[in-house]
Amino acid sequence: MQNEQIYFKNRDVAAFRLLDVLPIESMKLEDWTVFATSYGGVPIAKIIANKLESNFDLILSSKIMAPNNEDCEIAIVTESEEVVIHEELAKSFEISLDFIFSKSKQIYDNELMKTVKLYRKDKRIENLTNKNVLLVDEGLNTGLTMMACIKTAINLGAKSVSVATPILPSASVPTIESIADDLYYVKKLDHFVFIDFYYDKLENINFEDIKNIK
Repeated sequence: MQNEQIYFKNRDVAAFRLLDVLPIESMKLEDWTVFATSYGGVPIAKIIANKLESNFDLILSSKIMAPNNEDCEIAIVTESEEVVIHEELAKSFEISLDFIFSKSKQIYDNELMKTVKLYRKDKRIENLTNKNVLLVDEGLNTGLTMMACIKTAINLGAKSVSVATPILPSASVPTIESIADDLYYVKKLDHFVFIDFYYDKLENINFEDIKNIK
């Protein structure tokens, strides 16, 4: 049975649909840095960065999963060591903050920093003081990664932080809008399944695919 809720053929189509809702001409009046917030967001972010004639980069992050449940994401740690926690899940599973921060530190030191060194060639993510930042992803599931990346951009001194994504749950909109300067999207859904469900073709993208894309 064909999925009648496919909204995007692929990432390229999603990117051009997203360009339709972005105020590109007015944005071009200022300098922007476009960041993908996941590997899957890279192709979309690149298309938007090219249209804006702006710099492109990627904020690297890792998921913190619940103990004894590898499918349950309870927190995100970014390359600037910002941690954002899904507080409701942590409480419902009775997962302590000590565990989350300890696990975040372990993953940051042993896994994430290795990826950062390979991607940035031993450099750190740039200082964003007085810069306009546009964070882009292929969609939001929980919104946790995007929240962590917003926090990262703010703490790196960004002048403004805006978010653009083709599709997201309606429940994520107030949360994102509460801390981002602007939120742009093509579709929001009350009964959100998962990102892949709304794309006809969403190929897996890994580090090898993006490591030389800057």
